Amino acid sequence: MLSTPLAKLVDSMGHVKILKTAAYHQRYQVKYRRRREGKTDYLARKRLVVQDKNKYGSPKYRLVVRCTNKDVICQIMHSKIVGDVCLSAAYSHELPKYGIEVGLTNYAAAYATGLLCARRLLQKLGLDEQYEGNDDPDGEHFLVEHEDGPRPFTCVLDVGLIRTTTGAKVFGALKGAVDGGLNIPHSDKRFPGYDP
Repeated sequence: MLSTPLAKLVDSMGHVKILKTAAYHQRYQVKYRRRREGKTDYLARKRLVVQDKNKYGSPKYRLVVRCTNKDVICQIMHSKIVGDVCLSAAYSHELPKYGIEVGLTNYAAAYATGLLCARRLLQKLGLDEQYEGNDDPDGEHFLVEHEDGPRPFTCVLDVGLIRTTTGAKVFGALKGAVDGGLNIPHSDKRFPGYDP
């Protein structure tokens, strides 16, 4: 019989039931890396990414908005098997080139970044002259209207893990992208100042 402190403790404990057996550890499967890091909600991602089977290979586009401590990031993305593909991107640290020097993480900067991302994408696709967006941005509800020719570029908003509260900055970027000429289905219930 050992006389170490640990052995004395084990003797005094009585019978201890082993809860996690070798079989438990053999069958244990770790979660995806980005789930372990707390960066991706895979249930939400699946709903944003998976395309209907009758639409075959046509991509499902997302307006991805992320707000960090020093930046607002807007990207137009779609998914492939090998990974996500970025069509267009805009960052709020680019705004000083366009005259906005300070406040690069506030609601106004998010709006301007969304607007910049939308205009870049439409210029890349050759739709910038046909869909000029909102000529008089006064904060009222606005949706792009389809006329003759190619249909407007349609995507959905991807907010990531943030809480979608009324007045959140991601909705400022959404409003900027919509005023820039993108067709993003939305309502104005989450814009700041909304009073039901």
